Amino acid sequence: MQTVDIHKRSLGVTFQDGMARVRVWAPEAESVAVTLENPSRTLPLEPQEYGYWALTTDQIKPGNLYKIRLNQEQSYPDPASIAQPQDVHSPSEAMCLNEFIWKDQDWTNVPLEEYLIYELHVGTFTPEGTFAALEEKLDYLKELGINAIEIMPVAQFPGGRNWGYDGVYPYAVQNTYGGARGLQHLVDACHRKGIAVVLDVVYNHMGPEGNYFSQFGPYFTAKYCTPWGNALNFDDAWSDGVRQYFIENALMWFRDFHIDALRMDAVHAIKDFSSKHILQQIREHVDQLQADTGRPYYLMVESDLNDPRFINPPNTGGYGMQAQWIDEFHHALRVTAGEEQRGYYSDFNGIVHLAKSYQDAYVYDGQFSNHRKRVFGLKAEANSGHQFIVFSQNHDQVGNRMLGERTSQLVSFEMQKLMAGAVLVSPYLPLLFMGEEWSEPNPFLYFISHTEEELVEAVRQGRKSEFADFHGQGEVPDPFADETFQRSKLQWELLRQDPHQTMFRYYQALIALRKQQPALRQLSRQHLEVTVQEDQQTLVLRRWHSDQQVVCLMNFSKQPQSVSVPASAEPWVKLLDSADPIWKGAGTAPEAASGGFVISLQPESLVIYTTTPAHPEQAGPRSDK
Repeated sequence: MQTVDIHKRSLGVTFQDGMARVRVWAPEAESVAVTLENPSRTLPLEPQEYGYWALTTDQIKPGNLYKIRLNQEQSYPDPASIAQPQDVHSPSEAMCLNEFIWKDQDWTNVPLEEYLIYELHVGTFTPEGTFAALEEKLDYLKELGINAIEIMPVAQFPGGRNWGYDGVYPYAVQNTYGGARGLQHLVDACHRKGIAVVLDVVYNHMGPEGNYFSQFGPYFTAKYCTPWGNALNFDDAWSDGVRQYFIENALMWFRDFHIDALRMDAVHAIKDFSSKHILQQIREHVDQLQADTGRPYYLMVESDLNDPRFINPPNTGGYGMQAQWIDEFHHALRVTAGEEQRGYYSDFNGIVHLAKSYQDAYVYDGQFSNHRKRVFGLKAEANSGHQFIVFSQNHDQVGNRMLGERTSQLVSFEMQKLMAGAVLVSPYLPLLFMGEEWSEPNPFLYFISHTEEELVEAVRQGRKSEFADFHGQGEVPDPFADETFQRSKLQWELLRQDPHQTMFRYYQALIALRKQQPALRQLSRQHLEVTVQEDQQTLVLRRWHSDQQVVCLMNFSKQPQSVSVPASAEPWVKLLDSADPIWKGAGTAPEAASGGFVISLQPESLVIYTTTPAHPEQAGPRSDK
């Protein structure tokens, strides 16, 4: 692989000093050329080492539409296209990303351990479904207390309705959202509001429609099979070109779009047995860029392997990712809240496993998994709390239900408050899914807008087959129907109504507590104790930092339960009670008490107490986990 220049993109069409440079990776082609429209002309490229073809010319200008012609035959959109202004099959548009004038020179990325993440889908977050409309909601997100948004994938996909995981141009920003300029403008606005931007990227597969990569070269390998077919080629013949393609892509988002963090989708589906894993190689190049710009960049992953190698530093044999999603916390919490133990939920017994996740992050870290029929997972004892991201719902866990029900449609108002609290008092990074903070009732369904009828029908049948055992719940919503997409949009008008307004204020209070209380803000996995009463379905989470203690009392049962507050040399003072009438609850816990005491905890409720600052030796036991 050629050396990657961290300062600039080399692939596709780039501009410098009035000249256009075209660079295409097509290692098995006999000839490569650029075909321009208006005026129509063909410009041949010259072969270079390692399968690249290149041209420097003054005949291509920003805004020109073009395709890449292979072997003097068929022409295709550029695999490294920055813009697809029409669709995934039409010409690419040459664009100079450096023309955007940034105003975020004073921006400093939020420290990772302080991230409060809000996941959103651009197309359904607002009625308009654009970056510009999202920008109008930034003050709302600041009011909520969010300091980082996570945007579901924006790589160009077919049509205007898609979750984003069917993207086929990883460098191009979805045209219906506002394209590259719209994303740059949004990120600049976020930074001026003090909000970091996490971008969800897909490096484990490509979408099916508009996928012309195999025409250019061996982007895929039959060595491995994934849920989407042949794996992306990270370790087979000609894999150097594929590796460079994705390394440059990661660098582009940080350098040219000022993105603060990448969330890499399902990295367990990346197949790579190279001596250096592609994730580690990306990490190394991002570190170089970070040293050059002075700005910190974070790499987060989704992984269901319970393998800390992904988030361990390279000097210990890890890949160097800084954080990962923890689905197992979600699964344990959902079963505790009443979710039926079927499918992957069958591995989770509820509150005991929730307590284990509070302590150990992974629930399965060396035990036999009945769902997987094997011993599963490794312990993550050396990893800090900020390396784990937890949630009570996200796009996957909502949208992959047959009817796309949010938590608001599955549990009571009181349980929703308890689940939100369970996430926000954890020693991990919390993630909220758009609309949960006001108990949005609309579903988040699976939707597509492919233009190929056979593919649309295949997706329809695939969804029906996936949920064949759930036919008693109704018909599977048609993923292609515009109605399915429209039903998934947030209803912002509900914010002015109760109980939605009350839920929003409750989330505000929880987020403010997390920021204000050192024992909640500091994500130490050592300064934590969990006590469970399984028969009562109660959990007591105690955390401490320096001379402050916080105790979080949770009752997941439908009856009042007597719960003991741990003894303390300093008085306990109540910070929040989810059952308080101000949150439309049925009763309140004592405001303050000394030493240890017992309270009657309301059904499906959370109470948080703190101590008056005490001497460090009185702040609780220290363990070296």
